[in-house]
Amino acid sequence: MPNETDREVRSTLPRAWAPPEPHLFVVVEGDRPTAGGVRCSLREVEEVVLTREDARHAYRGGGSTLLNLSLPDHKVSSRHARLLRSAQGWRLRDCGSTNGTFVNGVPVTDQLLSDGDVIEVGRTMLRIRLSLATPEGTPPIAQSEAGELTGLCTLLPALGAELALVRRVACSSVPVLLLGETGTGKEVVARAIHATSGRPGEFVAVNCAALPATLVESLLFGHVKGAFSGAAREEVGFVRRAHGGTLFLDEIGDLPPAAQAVLLRVLQESEVVAVGSTRPISVDLRVIAATHQPVEVMAEHGGFRRDLLARLQGFTHRLWALADRGEDIGLLVAELLPRFAGERAHEVRLSPGAARALVRYQWPLNVRELVQVLSLAHTLANGLQIEASHLPSALTTVAHRAPTPGEAPDSLSPEQIAVRLELIAHLERSAGNVAAVARQMNKAPMQIYRWMHRLGIDPRAFR
Repeated sequence: MPNETDREVRSTLPRAWAPPEPHLFVVVEGDRPTAGGVRCSLREVEEVVLTREDARHAYRGGGSTLLNLSLPDHKVSSRHARLLRSAQGWRLRDCGSTNGTFVNGVPVTDQLLSDGDVIEVGRTMLRIRLSLATPEGTPPIAQSEAGELTGLCTLLPALGAELALVRRVACSSVPVLLLGETGTGKEVVARAIHATSGRPGEFVAVNCAALPATLVESLLFGHVKGAFSGAAREEVGFVRRAHGGTLFLDEIGDLPPAAQAVLLRVLQESEVVAVGSTRPISVDLRVIAATHQPVEVMAEHGGFRRDLLARLQGFTHRLWALADRGEDIGLLVAELLPRFAGERAHEVRLSPGAARALVRYQWPLNVRELVQVLSLAHTLANGLQIEASHLPSALTTVAHRAPTPGEAPDSLSPEQIAVRLELIAHLERSAGNVAAVARQMNKAPMQIYRWMHRLGIDPRAFR
C-alpha cells in the first residue's frame, strides 16, 4: 500500500486535474478474459443501461445523459440492469434479468452502491468507483487494446498519466529508478522501457541480491584471464554485455558498498575496468535500477551511497501495488493468459466464481501472485474452463464473503492498520470531507481516495 513517504503525486505529473468523478469499469469478461477492460466516466451521466449485444460497446448520444454499455455475454439479458444517479448516490436496479444481478457476490434487485463494489452481470465483472481523480482532457471512455506494451498500459487515468511520463523518458538516455513493493512487475516495466527506447543492444537483467559476495565485481564488470584463482578465461561481465543496450539492476539496494563505488565510476566516466586489468573500456549503456527498499532512507543513514543514488535518480517511478489498481485485473489477465494457454488463450473461459474471485481478492503479493494463480489454474483446469475450485482457497473465501460497512480488507499490515485508523479519525472530525482530510494530512486528494479504496473506507459513512 502507499506509505507516508509515498510521492506518487510528483511535481512531474500534470498539474491540471479535473474534479473527482464516478467511473464504471468493465474489469473482466468470463466468456472473453483476453478482451481486457473498459473504463467509462459517469460525469454528466444520469443513467447507465447494461444490455447484451454481439459486440462490446460503450456509447452516449450527443449531449445525452444516458450511457449504453453493451456486453457480448450470453448470460446477460437483452436489458439486464440499470445504474441510476440519485440524491443518495448511484443505485443499481435489476431489470428482471434471467440470471440475476449481484453485488460483491450477493444477489440484488435494488441497491445503493459503495465505492469499489463489484457488480456481476452474467459472466462479466464490473466495478464502480464513486470518486476517481483524473487529469484534465482524459477521454471519457477508454479500453485496453491488444498489442499495447506490457507494463505500460492501464485503465486508471492517474496511473496512465504516470506511465505516459515513463514512455516519454524511455525514449531518452536518462537513468530510471523503479520503486515499489515486491512483485509489482519492476522488470516488466524495465523491459518495456528498453523496448520503447529503440536501443539496439541487449536488455541485460541482473539481480543484485543474488550475486555471490566474492564475485560481485567480476560478474558486473568482467575480469581478465588469471585475475584470480579460477579465472581461466576473460569474461566481459554484465556491464559490457549491455553496451548499446540497457542494464537492469534489480534490487540495487543489496549491492555491496565496494561494487557501488565501481558502478558510480562506470556511470560517471562511461567506461569500465575489468577485474585484474588497468585498461578502461568505453561503454554506452542505459541503466535502470529497481528496489523495494527505501533507498533514500538508506542513503541518509549510510546504507547506500548518496552520490550513486543521485546518478540513478534521473527519473523515478513508483509502481502501484496491485490492490491499488484492481480495475486493471482484466487487462493483466489478458496479457498473462497467452503465456500459459498459447494460441488457445482466446478460448479460455472463467466461471463466474473464478472471475469474481480474481476481481475481489486484494493480491497482497501483487502481480507475481496473479501470475502464479493463473499458471496453477490453467494447469488444474486441464482444459479451457477455469473454475473457482482451480483457485487457491484464499481467493475463493474472499469472493463469497460480502464486506460489512467500514470493514477493513484482509491481510493488512500493522502500518496499514495505523494509516486506516488515522484516516478514520480525520474523516470523523471532517464529517467525511475528503478535501479537508487531504489538507490535514498534507496529501493530495487523489492519494486520500486511493488509500480509502485500498483500506476499505467509504467517506459517506462519516457524513
